[in-house]
Amino acid sequence: MDAKTDRKERETAPAEEARARPRSDQPQRPPGDDKRVEDKRVENKRGDDKRAQDTQANDSPPDGNGPGLIRRHPYIAAIVAILVLLVIAAVVIWWINARQYEWTDDAFIDARTVTVGAEIAGRITDVAVTDNQPVEAGAVLLRIDDSDYQASLKQAEAGVVAAQAEIANVQAQTQAQNAKIDAAEKQMAQAQAALEFAKSEDQRNRELLTKGTATQQQAQQAASTLRQDQAALDAANANAEAAKSQVAVLQAQGKSAEAKLRQAEASENQAKITLTRTTIRAPVAGHATNITAAKGTYAQPGQVLMMFVPNDVWVKANFKETQLDLMRPGQPVDIAIDAYPEKTFHGHVDSVQAGSGTAFSLLPAENATGNFVKVVQRVPVKIVFDQPPGVYLGPGMSVVPTVKVR
Repeated sequence: MDAKTDRKERETAPAEEARARPRSDQPQRPPGDDKRVEDKRVENKRGDDKRAQDTQANDSPPDGNGPGLIRRHPYIAAIVAILVLLVIAAVVIWWINARQYEWTDDAFIDARTVTVGAEIAGRITDVAVTDNQPVEAGAVLLRIDDSDYQASLKQAEAGVVAAQAEIANVQAQTQAQNAKIDAAEKQMAQAQAALEFAKSEDQRNRELLTKGTATQQQAQQAASTLRQDQAALDAANANAEAAKSQVAVLQAQGKSAEAKLRQAEASENQAKITLTRTTIRAPVAGHATNITAAKGTYAQPGQVLMMFVPNDVWVKANFKETQLDLMRPGQPVDIAIDAYPEKTFHGHVDSVQAGSGTAFSLLPAENATGNFVKVVQRVPVKIVFDQPPGVYLGPGMSVVPTVKVR
């Protein structure tokens, strides 16, 4: 304001000096000139006022926000100030809120898909499901012709029966042999008693022969009887030993029969298992998809017949390694699925993979060779749903998870 006042005073000073100069110093004008001078003075004054207004307009700020404009439009200025404060407050609140979350769009639905294949060879007689059909655990997916396997099972069952019969035969022979051993032992006891008696008779006849009271014939007869009884005892012993040795043979035959029985039972169990493999069932609840099997097709062991997607799915989110500083298992997650834009699902962090995604790729990076360019790595994070989603979700569907880390 002082600069404008000085400028205005310099511009109006000559006119004021001229008016203040004494009339005696001024040259004499004709009487008609006074009016012209007065008009010129009024015109000069108007020009001075106009120049002062122009100078004030030039000295004011070009954006029109000077004190004059604020005084002329106080309400507009207050509204503008409030809006600016609201914008600043909104930015601060957004920043405070945004720093509590980590999100990524490099995420998708994941599941442990099951490859359903044939375990035995045979012709497919029935395909019980169609593409993308939901099935329960244990539901039949397809059947393979089981006529050959039914025959194998019957043959195995017959082998079990034969092995059991052989064991029964050996057991009966063992019982009979034990009876023979008892008889041989009794014969041996009888022969032993006869031998003892023969010895006594032979001794008495020898004594009587010495005294002369017995004849030579009686003595020889007693000696002969002793030798016969001794032979009978030896035969009885041999017969008992033979009977006992036969028991050992029968025991060996019994063990062999038991081994044959176990082998036959194993063959029977294998035949039963093979027969059950003619019917392929769903391992868990889920959806049958990518079905390549058809009725009448001959299936080979290991041939893939369809894919099975379980209902148990989760989110695999590939966060940048710089986002993992505050991320911990158990933190809540809001899950947005592209297929259902109007729904928000809730879950939590289950685990963080022990290594980046490239570390487990088919061709992992070898940073020790060649030029090195640092790239921010991504680490898979497993996120599970708090409740079953209640909608169809399949592996590979795009997801945007937002983890609350603070």
